[in-house]
Amino acid sequence: MNRSARTIAPHYVMLMPFFAIFVVFFLYPIASGFYYSFFEWNAINTPTYVGVENYSDIIGSRKFEKGITNILTYVAITVPLGITVAFLLAVLVDSFDGIWAKIFRSAYFVPVMMPLFLAATLWRWIYAPNFGILNTILGWFGIGSVNFLNDTGTMLYAMIAVDVWVSAGFNMVIILAGLKNVPQHLYEAARLDGANKFQEIRYVTIPMIAPVLFFVITYGFISALQVFDVPWLLTTSAFDSYGGRRQALLFPVMDMIGRGFGALKFGEAAAYGFILTVIIMSVTAALFFIRGRLK
Repeated sequence: MNRSARTIAPHYVMLMPFFAIFVVFFLYPIASGFYYSFFEWNAINTPTYVGVENYSDIIGSRKFEKGITNILTYVAITVPLGITVAFLLAVLVDSFDGIWAKIFRSAYFVPVMMPLFLAATLWRWIYAPNFGILNTILGWFGIGSVNFLNDTGTMLYAMIAVDVWVSAGFNMVIILAGLKNVPQHLYEAARLDGANKFQEIRYVTIPMIAPVLFFVITYGFISALQVFDVPWLLTTSAFDSYGGRRQALLFPVMDMIGRGFGALKFGEAAAYGFILTVIIMSVTAALFFIRGRLK
């Protein structure tokens, strides 16, 4: 072994534990899942090869159609709304100094740290018909009780409100970090040119934190396409019954979990996972393409 190889070898040895864990807990499950997506398997009996039947059954099912419809509506609303709320909160917090900045930053970040089951319980109480705090407030204005989590016309929007409340603090902290790196002399120059606060944000803040916003947008799309826990908890779903009334809150990951652990169709669940993976990778690639064209 030459001197160069002896110098490099210890570094590769130090990396071996990581690569071993990466292969065992990441690459192997992916390869195994792709393999079983071509089989009919209930995790008990011997897998039976069915080719692409799992994929065709999923794409042709009504649940898949409903899940895709829900996820498209959900993503179209929650991503721009959530990022806008987080951006406005970051700008607000950035305008404070000292102890007040810490208080507001901590207050807005509390929902992120709160366990999701607790957040869901809190919002189920807020949305509760008749005695819930939201219906109580509506009653003050003469509006009748609304069953937010059982009315198919309000269920999706009620869930979006919860999701934005939970995630806005995380995005706010990331955007706030970007705002802290914007040189102050750019704002001073803009003010000398007569720019108001809106113009400062439009022509200084947004262009300077564009990479941060791109990260938040990309992460928002990826997270939204995998939504599972919030609708599952709000509708008190189970493996054999999920999505709420008329499956108004049925989403792809929920359907995948239901097919696997509810119906014991792990081959279909694996196929569903790869269909969702292709969708997420396609959306991510499209975002990077758009980002490249806008530079």
